[in-house]
This record gives sequence, structure tokens and C-alpha cells, in this order.
Amino acid sequence: MSEVRNGSTARPHCPRILMSDSTAQELASEIQAIFGDEGYKHVTAQQIHDGTADADLCFISREITGNSTKQNILPNTQYFYDALRKSKTLQWIQVHSAGADRQIFLDLVARGVTVTTSSGASASLVAQSALTGLLSLARYFPQLAIAQKEHQWAPFFKTGLPPDLEGQTATIVGWGPIGQRLGAWLTMLGLKIIVVRQSASSTVEGARVIAFEDFTKVLPETDWLVLACPLTAQTTNLVDAHALSVMKPTAHIVNVSRGAVVDEPAMIHALETKRLKGAYLDVFAVEPLATDSPLWDMPNVIVSPHTAGFSDGILKRMSQMFLQNLRNWQRGEPLFNVVKKD
Repeated sequence: MSEVRNGSTARPHCPRILMSDSTAQELASEIQAIFGDEGYKHVTAQQIHDGTADADLCFISREITGNSTKQNILPNTQYFYDALRKSKTLQWIQVHSAGADRQIFLDLVARGVTVTTSSGASASLVAQSALTGLLSLARYFPQLAIAQKEHQWAPFFKTGLPPDLEGQTATIVGWGPIGQRLGAWLTMLGLKIIVVRQSASSTVEGARVIAFEDFTKVLPETDWLVLACPLTAQTTNLVDAHALSVMKPTAHIVNVSRGAVVDEPAMIHALETKRLKGAYLDVFAVEPLATDSPLWDMPNVIVSPHTAGFSDGILKRMSQMFLQNLRNWQRGEPLFNVVKKD
């Protein structure tokens, strides 16, 4: 059996790839072109459970997770996850999402399996959604929508004029593809930008950079707190009751990162007591958001069901990222978007 090296792991001849049936069919010709005469084998989760096959690689495409969430894993998704845990030869998995903070991925990384993400595939979409939410709040669109539903003619000079967005300050937590796009767009709109990064020594043209340890120091001057960071030990509960207490009562939160970055009960209290003016939220501490959550009915909150990164082209981009990483793997070249082991 011939092998090439990819990092410190030997690459098997004719690799066995765990995928859904639909993805295997859709990508068959492109995967075959990558491996040529060497070939590959499509493996199913059932074969791993039955003990009739094992896998070297895995692509977790969107239909595998389906409607499952981090906290609510549906049976079909759990069946696939259990196959991953049962595999004895698994070397690498590519996930469709930008983040890999689900417990299954953390466990596999701890076990020594390489996990790569599709970070960047949805970055422009998420940034567009965040900007849409921010502009909707800035221009009082939720209030206008209520007035429209009630057939009320409610011009701003009667209900209150929205403040000019130009000259306001947006603090962006996270400077990956999403944060960078938002920073450019908000700068174009005339906002001042503060970027929160690991180190204040890094530079961002046209923006002020601070480290995480100074995060709360800039909140009193922040009009828009934009959360576009991965969920890590450092960012979990980053926006806690203390952080909310030092923000302006006219400030807003835009969260397109992970729900656990914010202390949700503390944020709800701040919104209810008018210590926080409004929020656009695409992510929540527990998903789906409970039907009795007060966030649903707040007139100053826009809720979307973790859908900021989806469009009719996103699945194709996720698949193309897997195929590019597969080419790298086949050639023994470094993979991109590798999840670091803590």
C-alpha cells in the first residue's frame, strides 16, 4: 500500500470518505478527478455502525446537521456523530460551518483528528446580514414595520428622529473575514471603528485596535457593539452584566457570532430596563430560541433564526472548500481553516 505524508499522518491509498449519499453523488466526478487512477471509496455511517467499513476522511455537509442545533441534536445527526466517534481510522473531517464549537468536533480534535471548517464561505453573507440589521435599527425600521402593520402613518417628525449614523462608533469584536468586511462598509458610511483583537500591537488601517483585556474600557464610547468572533474560552460570556452596565443606554448590539458570547439574561434585562436601546440577534444561548423568550416580542429587537450566512449559493461554496482541502490532502499539502487544539 503506497502512502504519502500530510503533516505527521500517513495518507492511505484509495482513501475511504464518509459522506452523505446525496453529497457523494453530487461530488463524485470532482472527487474522482482529484484521485485519478488511485480512486477512493464512499463510506456511509451505517457501514461504520455495522462494522463493515471504516473511514479515513469525512465531509459533514449541511444536510447531515439538518435542523439540529448545538443544544438540540436530532436523531439522524446523532447517528452520524456516533459513527464519527466509532471510527478507529479517522484522520480528518471537514465541516460545513465556519465554527467548530460543537462538542463532537471538540472531542475529535482532542482525540487527534484534524478538523477543518468552511470559514469564509459565508463571510460576505453574514456581513451583509449584520449590516442590514444595523441599518434597520439605525433607521427605526422595526418601528416602521409595526406602524405599517397597524396601518398608521407615522413619520419620524411625529415619532422621534433617528440620530445620524455618520460619526458614531462601532466596536467590532473579531477581525476575520466578517469583521473586515463590516469594518470597510461601516467606514464607508462614516462610522469610527474600534477593533478588538488578541493583541493591541496589530494595526488596522483607519481603525483603532485594542486587546481583549481592554474591551470594557471602550464600551462607554461604543454606539454599535458588533460581535463577529469565534466562541472560545476568552469570548464566552464576554458581554456580561458588567459590560452591559458600562455601555451607553443608546447603544445597540449586533450578534452574528455565537449566542454564548453574550450573557443573554443580562442582555434581556438591559433591553427591558432601557439600559440598552436595541439589538439584532442571529444567534442565541440555546437554539432554537424558546417560544416564551421575551426577545421575540421586543419592538427594539430583530431576531433571525441563525440564518445570517445562508443563500442559494452557500452550499456550493462549502463543497468547493472541501474539494480544495481534499486536493491539498491528496498532494500532501497543508490544509486550511484547521481548528487549533487547545
